[in-house]
Amino acid sequence: MSELSVIKHSLVTPHRPQVDEADRRLLAAIQHGLPLVPRPYAEIAAWTGLSEEEVIARLTRLKDNGVIRRFGVVVRHHELGYSANAMVVWDVPDEQVTELGRCLAGFDFITLCYRRPRRLPQWRYNLYCMIHGKSRDEALAQLEWMVNHCGLQSLPHEVLFSRRRFKQRGAVYSNHEDR
Repeated sequence: MSELSVIKHSLVTPHRPQVDEADRRLLAAIQHGLPLVPRPYAEIAAWTGLSEEEVIARLTRLKDNGVIRRFGVVVRHHELGYSANAMVVWDVPDEQVTELGRCLAGFDFITLCYRRPRRLPQWRYNLYCMIHGKSRDEALAQLEWMVNHCGLQSLPHEVLFSRRRFKQRGAVYSNHEDR
């Protein structure tokens, strides 16, 4: 496999949209990533017995209906030389989380940015973001840039650098191995 695990997607079922057997075959075919070929949808079509156009149309429909929430690239950062991975956790006033989350999410070097509930009294942090740098110094410089750009100087935060990677891949939603 390449340095890129080429697809990451998440399934949600807020209103139980219709998913037929062809959709299930398609979801099973893409859950480990798109093939690294010039026409990946044509190859997926061959695996699933669909046409290339039908693969694209079904993926669009599944995304529009909320079955696939996100369709994007999972970058294997370590293989690309980004060995300093820092989760920065912030204690942000609840009324500012949306605004500051959008500011943080706007940086190219941020790969994750999300809100979680506080777990008081042990854990006061409610906004999380992941920075990937080629060195700790680079990651800390990116953090300093974010702090200054988004006006976060007064907000309590901690920087948690990864020590070891145990697993990195997109989510798996099917036991079928139709490929």
